[in-house]
Amino acid sequence: MSLSLLLAGLVVLITHTLEAITGFGCTVLGIPFVSALLGVKTAVKTMTVLAWLLALYFVVTKFKYIDFKQYGIIAFFMLLGMPIGMYLFRAQQNDSLFMFLAWFIVVVSVVQLVRISTQTGEPPLLKGKAVIPYYILLFIGGIVHGVFSSGGPLVVLYASRTLRDKSTFRSTLCLLWTTLNTIIISTYLIEGSFKADVAKTTGIMIPFVLLGIYLGEKVHNKVDSKRFSLLVFAMLLATGIFMLVF
Repeated sequence: MSLSLLLAGLVVLITHTLEAITGFGCTVLGIPFVSALLGVKTAVKTMTVLAWLLALYFVVTKFKYIDFKQYGIIAFFMLLGMPIGMYLFRAQQNDSLFMFLAWFIVVVSVVQLVRISTQTGEPPLLKGKAVIPYYILLFIGGIVHGVFSSGGPLVVLYASRTLRDKSTFRSTLCLLWTTLNTIIISTYLIEGSFKADVAKTTGIMIPFVLLGIYLGEKVHNKVDSKRFSLLVFAMLLATGIFMLVF
C-alpha cells in the first residue's frame, strides 16, 4: 500500500469514527484531505461509497430509532436540490469545486460554533413560519450534497431542532445518507464514471471504515454531545482555513 493510500485510510478511519458517533460528518471532514492525497474526483466518489456503507450499517442495525416523518421532510427538500448539485459537479473545474467546498466549510463551521457556544439550553422545536428558513437550508443542503456528497452540516441545522434523541438523530440521518448516496452512486454506475481504479481504492478503504464503525459504537453512548459538537465544527473550520491558505 502506498503512503498516499495509507494516509487516506487514516483520514477515513478518523472521519468514519466521528460519523459512527454522530451520524454525520465523514465526507465533509474527509474529502479535503483525501482530495489532496488522491484527487478531487476520486476522493468524492470513494468517500460517497464509504459513507453509504457506514450509513447502511446503522440503518439495518438501528432501524427502530428512525423517525420516518422527519426523514421524509428532509429527503423531500434535499432531493429537490440534489440534481442541481450533481450538474455542478460535472460542469465545474476541480479548482472551483475545491474552493467552493472550502468556503462552505468555513461559513457553516463559524455559524455552528457560535450557535453551540451561546446556547444555554435546548432551542424550541420548529413550528409554523419558523420552519421555512430551515426548509430552504435543506434545499441548499441537497445542492451541496449533489456536488460533494457532504450536505450534512446544513441538514444538521434542521435536524438538531427536530430530532432530540441522539440515537434517533444518528439513525434518521443515516437513512437519509443511504437514500441520497444510493442515487449518486447509481449515476456513477450508469454513466460509467466509477472506474476500476476508483473501485480498487474504495475496496482498500473498507477495513478502515469497519474499524471506524467499531470505535464509534464504543463511544456513542458516552460522548458529551455539546463538547463533541464543538470539536467537530472546530475541526471543520480548521480544515476550511487550511484549504483556503494552502
